[in-house]
Parts: sequence; structure tokens; C-alpha cells
Amino acid sequence: MSTRARIEDVALAAGVSTATVSRALSNPTQVGAARRGRVLKAVKSLGYAPDQAARALASGKTQTVGCVVPSIDHAIFAKSTQALQHALGASGYQLILASHEYDLTKEHAAVITMQQRGVDALVLVGSDHLAKTWKAIRAWSKPTMLTWSCDKRLPSVGFNNHGVGYRLAEHLLALGHRKIAVISAHTATNDRARSRVQGVRDALATAGLELPEHYVEEQPYSLAGGRVGLVALCQNKQPPTAIVGGNDLLAAGALLEAQRRGIAVPDQISICGAGDHEWARELNPGLTTVRLPTAELGRLAAEQLTEALDGRAFEAQRFVDFDLMERGSSGRAPSSMQMVKRFGR
Repeated sequence: MSTRARIEDVALAAGVSTATVSRALSNPTQVGAARRGRVLKAVKSLGYAPDQAARALASGKTQTVGCVVPSIDHAIFAKSTQALQHALGASGYQLILASHEYDLTKEHAAVITMQQRGVDALVLVGSDHLAKTWKAIRAWSKPTMLTWSCDKRLPSVGFNNHGVGYRLAEHLLALGHRKIAVISAHTATNDRARSRVQGVRDALATAGLELPEHYVEEQPYSLAGGRVGLVALCQNKQPPTAIVGGNDLLAAGALLEAQRRGIAVPDQISICGAGDHEWARELNPGLTTVRLPTAELGRLAAEQLTEALDGRAFEAQRFVDFDLMERGSSGRAPSSMQMVKRFGR
């Protein structure tokens, strides 16, 4: 009966010490190419599989990284999480994923569970967390990284969400719009949504305009939320001529509802989003939006974490660039006659 190969067998076959075998498998950059090659050849020929439990006890590492995201229902987090997992896997780490459905109490429970299970690092989304979650993070001795937003309290890789809202509003202002509204995800526990709304508000203020409260609709992150937001905004005495969707899904919902009601996009109302999902360009008209390279975000977060886990220095804050993608859903502000036709006034 065959027996399982041991690390001592690998060391003997490669002509190195067991410590060198361990380093070659867990921290390959610390072992010279020639010796590392002999170790890998011996591992393959012997069919050696490291005992992960023993490795964890010996090294104090589980080779796992915990990631807590708001939701796994939407593509907005799927690409960044997939890229994070792929890049960490290439460095020998397994990603453990949990979601909290925008419930910060559930997020706190997930963070504590991850810490108790001995993950080597944590990845969180955004900077809105309960005080007790921040306390747990600060008391923990292992790396924690924020993604999607940058915050000076922790190493971060994110987008300038204020800049996203500002850029979209600038685009609409340049097209002559002065009545610009927002359909946003709920801002109380979502700093990304809050920052984008503030970006729109600040761009309007720069142009001598305001974003009144009745021009801000907070809705669930869904097509239905975008539809409801569009209907509510169109009930205003002076309806907007343009809408900034806090994300593509809300913007797409608004666009579809406008079309259902016979409101021409962009001739009678312009609609923009944020994210640039694959389907954004397939809508008719295509959705003007901000492209957020979420896969790049995940890759950079993994790169930063790997450096931290190896004890190397890395950037405390890193903003990922974004681009405005102009498509057919945004156009010149409508004339007064178009406004009358649009709302039947």
C-alpha cells in the first residue's frame, strides 16, 4: 500500500533542508531559482501535498484572506471579487467570501467570524462600518484593507466616488442642463452613494446651481428602484431635464421606465449611470456612464495585500482612474416645447 509523501522525502529528493522546502512552497521568492526548481520537481514526482493544518500551526498563517462585501447578487462586486480571488490564488492564498446585504450589524458578525477563523488578512468594502467593527479591526494585528473607497484610517484601493458624481454632473451641465436630479442607492450606510450625490451637488454649486432635496431619490439598488425613482422625479412641479443614476442599474431602470411612459431619451430627458457594465452599451440608446475598472481594483487590492502579508511597504491610499463613456442616453437640454410635450403641460 502506498504511503503519503512527507516533507522529509521531498527534502531528501531535492537535496535541501525541510526548511528550504517549506520556504520554497510558502514564500518562493526567498529561495534561489535552482533550489526552488529542484524542490518543485521533487514535489511533482513524489505527489507531495502539504498538510495545511500543520503548516498553519508552524507558520501562524492559514493562507486565507477574508472578504466581506455588501452583496453577491449584483455584477458590480462580482468582477472585483473574481479578480481579487484570481490574483490572491496566484500568490498561494484562498479567498473566503461573505456578504452582509448592506446590514452593518451583519457585517460586524462576519468580520468577527473571519478573525476568529484565523484569516491572514481582511478586505472590506467602503468606509461605513459600525464603531465596534472599527474597534475590532484596530485591535487585530493582521492586515485589513478597504476597497471601493479610500479612507486615511486604513490602507485603501478605491475610486474617487465624489469625482464620479462631479464628472457626470459636469457632462450634463456642458449639454445645457440646469435641472439635474439624482437617483441614488441609500446613502445612510453607503459612503460610495453618498459621495457621488455630494459630487453632483458640488458640481452644480460650482455652476451657481443647487441640488434640492426633492431632486434626490434614494432607492434600492435595482432596476425597479430606478423605475420608481424616475416616476417620483417626474411628479415634481418642475421636473428635471437630466438624471444622474448613482449606478448603472438605477440608471437603466430609469431609462426603461421613461421609454415605457413615452418619454424620449435623450430628446426629452438625459440619463447617466456609473459602472459601465457590459450591457450598458447594449441598451437603446446606449447608456452614458462612468467606466469603473472593477477588475483592476480587485487586482490592485490583491497586490497590496500580498505585499503587506510579505512584510513589505505599500501605498496607503491608491485611487483607480475612471473614464466618462459618452453614449446616446445623454444629449442637449430639451427646449420648452419639448418639455410641454414630455409632461403634457
